[in-house]
Amino acid sequence: MAKTLVIVESPTKARTLERFLGDKYVVRSSYGHVRDLPDSASQVPAEIKKQKWGRLGVDTDGDFKPYYVVPDDKRKNVAELKTALKGASSVMLATDPDREGESISWHLLQVLNPKVPVKRIVFHEITKKAVEQAILEAHDVDDNLVRAQESRRILDRLYGYTLSPVLWKKVQTGLSAGRVQSVAVRLIVDREEERLAFRGARYADLDAQFSAEGRTFGGTLTRVGDVRVASGKDFDQQGVLTGKNVRLLSDADAASLADALNRNLPWSVTSVEAKPGVERPAAPFTTSTLTQEASRKLGFSTQRTMQAAQRLFQDGHISYHRTDSTTLSDEALSASASAIREMFGNDYYAGPRRYATKVKNAQEAHEAIRPTAFTSAAAALEGVLAGDDLRLYELIWKRTMASQMVDARVLRTTIEISGTATNNQRAVFTASGKAIEFAGFRRAYVEGSDDPSAELEEQETVLPVLTVGERINRAQTRVLLTGLESKSHETSPPARYTEASLIKELERIGVGRPSTFAATIGTIERRGYVFRQGKALVPSFTAFAVTRLLREHFGDLIDVEFTAEMEEDLDQISRGEREWLDFIKQFYRGDKNHRGLEEAVKQAQENAEYPLIDVGVDPASGEKIRVRIGRFGPFLQQGEGGPGKTAGLPPTQAPADLTIEKAVTLIRLKAAGPRTLGDDPKTGMKVYVINGRFGVYVQLGETPEKSKEKPRRSSLIGSMTEASVTLEEALKLLELPRDLGADPESGEVIVAGLGRFGPYIKKGDDYRSLEESDDLFTVDLERALALLAAPKRSSRQAAKRVIRKIEVPDGGAALQVLEGRFGPYVTDGETNASIPRGVDPGTISLEDAQGLLEARRGAPPREKRGRRAAKPSRKSAAKAAPVAKSKVKALAKPKAAARKKAVRTRAS
Repeated sequence: MAKTLVIVESPTKARTLERFLGDKYVVRSSYGHVRDLPDSASQVPAEIKKQKWGRLGVDTDGDFKPYYVVPDDKRKNVAELKTALKGASSVMLATDPDREGESISWHLLQVLNPKVPVKRIVFHEITKKAVEQAILEAHDVDDNLVRAQESRRILDRLYGYTLSPVLWKKVQTGLSAGRVQSVAVRLIVDREEERLAFRGARYADLDAQFSAEGRTFGGTLTRVGDVRVASGKDFDQQGVLTGKNVRLLSDADAASLADALNRNLPWSVTSVEAKPGVERPAAPFTTSTLTQEASRKLGFSTQRTMQAAQRLFQDGHISYHRTDSTTLSDEALSASASAIREMFGNDYYAGPRRYATKVKNAQEAHEAIRPTAFTSAAAALEGVLAGDDLRLYELIWKRTMASQMVDARVLRTTIEISGTATNNQRAVFTASGKAIEFAGFRRAYVEGSDDPSAELEEQETVLPVLTVGERINRAQTRVLLTGLESKSHETSPPARYTEASLIKELERIGVGRPSTFAATIGTIERRGYVFRQGKALVPSFTAFAVTRLLREHFGDLIDVEFTAEMEEDLDQISRGEREWLDFIKQFYRGDKNHRGLEEAVKQAQENAEYPLIDVGVDPASGEKIRVRIGRFGPFLQQGEGGPGKTAGLPPTQAPADLTIEKAVTLIRLKAAGPRTLGDDPKTGMKVYVINGRFGVYVQLGETPEKSKEKPRRSSLIGSMTEASVTLEEALKLLELPRDLGADPESGEVIVAGLGRFGPYIKKGDDYRSLEESDDLFTVDLERALALLAAPKRSSRQAAKRVIRKIEVPDGGAALQVLEGRFGPYVTDGETNASIPRGVDPGTISLEDAQGLLEARRGAPPREKRGRRAAKPSRKSAAKAAPVAKSKVKALAKPKAAARKKAVRTRAS
């Protein structure tokens, strides 16, 4: 008997659906999109290869017809779907309930061309009831949604494939631009420019500590007389005091005031004010708020959150996870009400709570992210879920339950304590507290904050009961003054964006969609536009150069309002309120009022200049120092450049942290040449430590000008750094490989050396990595024979040399910094993250190490490295590193680099 063929995107979703559908259905996966615009020149259809727009895959001369191709890696799957279709009585397209899912269904319809009835079914959760209802409400593919998604795809292709070549020509090959990614990069660069322009200001205040009823509490000086004491909020970004009727205290003022107050005891309680209040729960999760909260509470990257949410949805545990709606269905409201009454009691539920979605262009037909079964608390699923999935499910369950619970009732208390200062002026200290009288929704969940101080304010702080007029002294009073000290403060620059705060801002301004946030952040990080310092996203100098060029020549295209308007245009197309072709034509060709993309690109190709980033002026020469982007990354250039006037920059140099003093120092060090460690007593030649393109290494003697023979070189190991390595250590490295003696049985010589995968011993062609406890410089023949006699282990099994251990507070397992095959890396035992060049593995902080690990967890799997049959070499870091000439002759002659065709990466 013929069956209905149901097609979904993923095999996991297919397996879940098979549990609900009977034997009348066959479920198959499309494995995502089955066709797309050509991704490479080899994929361009023959019919358009000769067209000037052929590489775009979009007819820009005509009516912007897209030309789709089935990629090679999809052909087998398409063939399997066609085979499954042959015996089917009908087809149901059950892809995800958004524009992307609608587009996948439409492409399946075009590629498979079924001769049997075809229907589209949509469900927002994979449960038996939801799927059965979707089958009853089966309908045709929504052409408006398809056109909106197709318009987005064409728009992104035109944007990326026409703007990126401008960046290759004017900045650096391999760069890319994207409709959403370029706006995201601009936001990050704008914030860094604010930090560059920031000027700090200093101010002081007093902090008093009190004790009463067995509790200690603090108070901060807020007024002297009737004048408020200045705090950080009273200064602008230039460090100018803008607060009205405030008193700015210097360190000396604060110390003098503290001395006077200490002499004029006792103090007294002058005001006690208690106000009842309520706290309301946060709305259920949208995609944006889920990724933000998972970042704050779980430390997850956006990509890591979305991967876990995808699994939870496909396994039927939560509703659809790509949504901007805070709506809950009537069924969900009813189910949550029953669960709250059962688990928390009737006092915690007072009726359904409905939340209005504040996001621009939200799709209210969708639901918020919620559990599919409200009685399934995370504890009940511990045998079913594990790891990230369990932790994220718990977060979603708690948030959804809390959203339907009653308000928390709190009592906020403010106490003022006054002392007499100089000239009989009254100094007023303020202490604030909060007592939770009824927990309400807090029994289930409390929302986090990106601002640590704001989050601290929301915690419960119970103050003792004090009365107005009560005396305070150092002793013999019920309330004691236990401490008084002056505190010096400095205003802080605007905080850099984190993943959570960037997504929050993109959502606020209406740029991008829930399904694009993770991909956008992944793209800008992968392309080198940002790097991480802990959780902060720091723009690279490349991002600065690209943003400044785009801002000058394509200002409207990376304008926040313009990009948000395009999202509204796409929404109008999805609702059938606007023609897609008119929209694309206006964007690309422009009209009498607006310049189109095509004309903007032509003008930029002709007029755009190389973007230079000013650092400042060298005080000695009066010449400007700028940052340029070179083939191998950013570098400093003084004046017009030339010998002694350039220096490379570490890839992790934050632009806002590069001062003119640091820039001058780097140029001077480069001009001075490599550091001399001393003379080799055996040869009399000098020993140098050199920072090359591939890392730091030591070198014996100079590099001959014309000879092809290279001097002896060796990479550093372990915790050695350019600044710390000594002559003794360098000489040991340069003596490698060490001859340990001959194997008593075979007579073959055994050596110990340093290769690209770390320290090793070798007999003939047989290699063994040294264990963590082995010392490369003292390992002897007996130990080498023991290692060679043991079974050979893979590189993953081989012990890694520990550079350092980083202790984690609160009893957490220590992180380890290890020497790996491809350089130093940090590990928590489960995840490994490479340490970037320019970061000292011996001194990396806990915050930075955790940031690297988090970024690695959220990144896609690395491509496997090809195996090369090359014996270890002690020259891995030094193999082609050019070094500036100095007072000595050239120490390292640049190796002629093979010219490789640049891989031009385009955004789409």
